Amino acid sequence: MAERPDNSDFGTPFYLPDFCAPRMVFAIVLIAELVALTLSLAKSSALQIFWIELAKSSLFLLWIGLLSAAVLCFARPRLAKTTVARASVISLLLLLITTAVVSEAAYWVGQYWIDRIGDVESTLFPPNRFLFLAQNLLIGGIVSSLALRYFYVSNEWKRNVQMEAQARISALQARIRPHFLFNSMNTIASLTRTDPSRAEEAIEDLADLFRATLGDSKSHLRLKEELELARIYQRIEQLRLGDRLNVKWDVQDLPMRALIPGLTIQPLLENAIYHGVEPLPEGGTITVSGKKREGEIEIRVTNPVPENNDHTREGNRHALANIRQRFEIAYQGKASVTVEDETRQFQVTIVFPLRERPV
Repeated sequence: MAERPDNSDFGTPFYLPDFCAPRMVFAIVLIAELVALTLSLAKSSALQIFWIELAKSSLFLLWIGLLSAAVLCFARPRLAKTTVARASVISLLLLLITTAVVSEAAYWVGQYWIDRIGDVESTLFPPNRFLFLAQNLLIGGIVSSLALRYFYVSNEWKRNVQMEAQARISALQARIRPHFLFNSMNTIASLTRTDPSRAEEAIEDLADLFRATLGDSKSHLRLKEELELARIYQRIEQLRLGDRLNVKWDVQDLPMRALIPGLTIQPLLENAIYHGVEPLPEGGTITVSGKKREGEIEIRVTNPVPENNDHTREGNRHALANIRQRFEIAYQGKASVTVEDETRQFQVTIVFPLRERPV
């Protein structure tokens, strides 16, 4: 594992998962029971001995698994502040110490039980202390090393996916900006002669929009701010397309404090204009509607498209793939982007969890 601090340029979290989370605790319990079942099947053939082995192994592995999770849960914030290599070594040592403590406790509990009861099943408790401890430490070291390696590789894979998605988003923005900038500057240039005050407003709108697009595309904005950016974009394009462009906004029921990845709605509106309304000689109407569902927000962008225009649909697909990647990074499978591609209409529906930023 390379020596790399936790705080990467892309904000990747520490590679160890949150062992305090209920889902992780459930996974540890399930894995411990599966391992106990496997060991019991390997050790015994008689049904009575099998159940004794299963009970013994389950109890022992659950103690090790849950205590190890508690130790890593407590140590994780401190481990995240150091390098990956150092954190991995410390984590492995903590797991081995936990295994040793539980093994020692199991041995001495067995000795106490034998002294008190006397007649105890010979396989129920370990007879040799050092052999029992050495075996458990060896197995624990191998399993812990494999688990830490898995967590690290899994985290690096997610980091690489995030970096690739960010690179594609940046490339998409670089392709979108030139044609929009050239069109906008030509429109503003013509307005400076006919309507200077309107040209000044357009320049201010253009500056606000590019300030947002040049910022951190991973950050979340309030829905109110995201909708305002889309309306700024509409005003700029309205100068160029005039009455050919009509946008209906039906978003009054949306919670405006809800968070959304920045530059999500504006690219959808841009695609609706560039691939839908602009190629039509008569123009068209774009509808942006939204509603709040239980724990989720749904926003829908509908636009007309020229008939049998494959280039239009291909351009939309490319932009939607980038939005899907951003949603996957932000919401880990809890958001969706769906498309209804009809003959003369293109509709995109985005659904994402409702998370609000306090006032």
